[in-house]
Amino acid sequence: MASRDGPMVAGTDGSDFIHRETVATHYQISALNKGRLRKCVFSHLLLALLMVVKMVPDFLDRLDIFILEIEELEVPQPLKWEYVWLMGSLASFLGLTAIRKNRVILLQIYFGLINLLSTVPILLAAMIYFKEFFEYCTEDEPQGLQLWQGYPVSVLWYSFIVIAMQVHIFTLIFAWKLILAWKNRGMAKKVQ
Repeated sequence: MASRDGPMVAGTDGSDFIHRETVATHYQISALNKGRLRKCVFSHLLLALLMVVKMVPDFLDRLDIFILEIEELEVPQPLKWEYVWLMGSLASFLGLTAIRKNRVILLQIYFGLINLLSTVPILLAAMIYFKEFFEYCTEDEPQGLQLWQGYPVSVLWYSFIVIAMQVHIFTLIFAWKLILAWKNRGMAKKVQ
């Protein structure tokens, strides 16, 4: 292997590198998007951890466990979309398995589950809290807003919704790119 500034092979000026082997495009796309999708999955799991912390009072109530410090926080009762969204975060483990094993079918199932159990509940939450959020943003002295610790609940939820929606959109984009790259890999094998 020659160094950059070392001696050059006789009869070449160094511009004949085009004929050399390169990494196939679908492998480059796969490697790039696997890393990106992994980051999105872990971001989704961090958001799920945040949701679990928010739902701890409800879990304790269902188990009939009373802890005064947690009860004093007066956390609002979770809605059904929160449970569905939390179930959707379990699909992240399917996505990680698909990435590790390069399985198109598992990634397609993961893509569908993220769409159904994560993106749809977040859109539903945006619709549920839109009226209060809009009222808070447009009126000088909004009346009748649900508050938690002095903060409007709709504003807190919209902060979560914006972050979660970005994570889900990027997850879907990177998963789709991986599905296409892995399917093209199979087509290239069939052509040969």
